[in-house]
Amino acid sequence: MSVTTKTGDKGTTSLYTGERVEKSCLRVEVYGTIDEAGSALSMARAFATKAEVKDRILALQKQLSLLMADFASLNKAPYITAETVTEIEGAIAELEEKLPPLKCFLIPGDTKAGAMLDMARTIARRAERAACRLAQETAIAESDRRYLNRISDYCFLLMRFEEQA
Repeated sequence: MSVTTKTGDKGTTSLYTGERVEKSCLRVEVYGTIDEAGSALSMARAFATKAEVKDRILALQKQLSLLMADFASLNKAPYITAETVTEIEGAIAELEEKLPPLKCFLIPGDTKAGAMLDMARTIARRAERAACRLAQETAIAESDRRYLNRISDYCFLLMRFEEQA
């Protein structure tokens, strides 16, 4: 099967659950923006110098695929669950313990991976804003909202950890 299906030539796309929607719809914007964050994470992982950061980014990338599937699905139980949110919160807490307290604003960019993690952070925040707009139109899973909110925090901490001397 070819990657070129031509089914989207008239401005529609299929959701994961099969429904056809306009490519301009907010749901597509949300999962497309999460996809952008995943691309930034791919670049960060490629340039990360710390094995722990690479491993954590890879695990996050795998979760983002599930999060995108949730936003690309209608009337389906979410893949991202309360347990998944608890797991990322645990990962955030672990990193916070390894880092010194933050006493000033940071300017990321001491490393390529750090800069890319910061880009992933801001893209995740944009995805979250789009998800909040979507939630005004239709119900979205609370676990997806919470998880999406945690991603930017996690990327920020990963950036700090990667750039720490």
